[in-house]
Amino acid sequence: MPFEAPVLVRGGGPPALAPPAARRLVRALARRLRVPHRSAAVVFAGDDLLRELNRRYRGKDRPTDVLSFPSGEEGHLGDVVISSPTARRQARRKGHPAAAEARVLILHGFLHLLGYDHETDDGQMDVLERSLRRELELTP
Repeated sequence: MPFEAPVLVRGGGPPALAPPAARRLVRALARRLRVPHRSAAVVFAGDDLLRELNRRYRGKDRPTDVLSFPSGEEGHLGDVVISSPTARRQARRKGHPAAAEARVLILHGFLHLLGYDHETDDGQMDVLERSLRRELELTP
């Protein structure tokens, strides 16, 4: 059975990455990282929703680019929520397409779903993320 990767759009204008491309990336990450789950979702949303989620779950009253929510459900790894407006702004600042920024954010969020935490793991997540960016050609 193929890894399911639903992609939802909840405001914020057009998604920063086309849903079929997001789905392909999540499936590729699941294969490459040998994820034992059957699914993970990506939600493209607006800054308002990311701000509310960031405030509620992290105590930070501002929008952010990506948040991850491990599910705890058997078979479902969790959800990665991306602010399309923030991804577009960051892409403009960095001089690359919004789709490239969204791919990097999906990777980052997916690693968080797997339990990696760049704030506490002495660089382990950063090393893996850089390696996967090169391997999957995600770095613009």
